[in-house]
Amino acid sequence: MPTASRTIEIAAPIETVFAFFTDPSKDPTWRAGVKEMQAQGAPGVGTTVHQVVAGPGGRSIDADIRITEYAAPHRYAFATIAGPVRPVGSYAFDETERGTRVAFTLSVELGGLKKLLMGGPVQKSMDGEMAALDKAKALLEA
Repeated sequence: MPTASRTIEIAAPIETVFAFFTDPSKDPTWRAGVKEMQAQGAPGVGTTVHQVVAGPGGRSIDADIRITEYAAPHRYAFATIAGPVRPVGSYAFDETERGTRVAFTLSVELGGLKKLLMGGPVQKSMDGEMAALDKAKALLEA
């Protein structure tokens, strides 16, 4: 099962950091593989977020998510509901003396042929999502 997790600290108030990570319009600014992202309503549990990501050969893949947890400013979680791979993810936000600690996790269940053919590329993609946190940090601290 591909999984990834990372914790970073951002020198910004928790409310600012939570707002940034839960605003779908911000994702293309820090996640390289996101072509477009737009919420289908106000953020909250059950809200669908339309997401288009770059797939193999640069082709567009719909990868919509549904918000499964929204507890401002401390927790945000989602489950992918469209696309060939359907990871789940969560963010936990905690105040620190210097700003906000962000813990991000992703995981996906792959079985059979998908596991064999897609396990490596999916893990690489998840690792890229973790590395992208550096760009989010830079944007928030600018």
